[in-house]
Amino acid sequence: MRVLVIGGGQNAEHEVSLASAAAVSTALRSAGHDVSGVTISREGVWEVAGVSEGATAADSLALAVPSIARADVVFPAVHGALGEDGVLAALCALAGVRVVGSGTRAGAIGMDKWATKLVAEAAGLRTARGRLVGAADSGDAEFDGPVVVKPVSAGSSYGVSLVREERLLGAALREAARFDSRILVEEVVEGREIDVAVLREAGGVRWAAPPLEIHASGLFDTAMKYDGSARFTVPAELSSAETNVLTRAALTMFDALGCAGVARMDFFLTADGPVLNEVNTMPGLTAASQVPRMFAAADVSYVELVSRLVRAAEVPGR
Repeated sequence: MRVLVIGGGQNAEHEVSLASAAAVSTALRSAGHDVSGVTISREGVWEVAGVSEGATAADSLALAVPSIARADVVFPAVHGALGEDGVLAALCALAGVRVVGSGTRAGAIGMDKWATKLVAEAAGLRTARGRLVGAADSGDAEFDGPVVVKPVSAGSSYGVSLVREERLLGAALREAARFDSRILVEEVVEGREIDVAVLREAGGVRWAAPPLEIHASGLFDTAMKYDGSARFTVPAELSSAETNVLTRAALTMFDALGCAGVARMDFFLTADGPVLNEVNTMPGLTAASQVPRMFAAADVSYVELVSRLVRAAEVPGR
């Protein structure tokens, strides 16, 4: 197939997205696909080889449209806002082009941590107790014990802080406000950090890979995610009952959001069962990322995983 891989993006996850796009492109070429690429700069310029140099964001998008139109499938390996949040899926839907991953609605809701909580609770899944704070009102936020402060719509733990002392709350709110005007303040949940990846195959069958456990002392923050110090166990050492309840919860959330492609559901496993932390509808996709690790434990190689994602691509909304 002719696959257009889009990387970069206009948010803090730009470099992570570039790494995912490069890895995906290499894997798809090795599988025999005709792969081309476009990078979205931090300023929103679509960098199309030989034609978009010096162009504005709007002009560069017009220059990129023929590349989208020529593709059999678009693979938007853009994490975070103006990518994972359904924006690129909407563009492909308007163009009538098949796209890898979730459509506009699932991407938009999954990117919004507050909306995700509401959907999860309606679907019968537990989430951490939390409250929504506007950046303009953050000075009025009250401290009632240890909390996690995070931007509502950001990824890779950018702007996330664990606050154990009241004097540190203001700084944490200001840091979160750098990434979003809406801030989520949640209670601290004590439990094992377990990720579950769900894949929707061509034809609609969806299944979960073996869960992965994250070993972190304290907050699993941005630095730990990308400096090589994170430790994972996959498959996680769980009882069959624990694996079953986590898998059911992940599939329930996948279906409730209407996800497609692959999505990663992050849980805390507590003494009272799983608590959903958040959802990633376009998770990190280098070979060393958590999702490929989980599918490798199910004997699905990295090349096979991204090939299956391409085969399962659909025109969003159809």
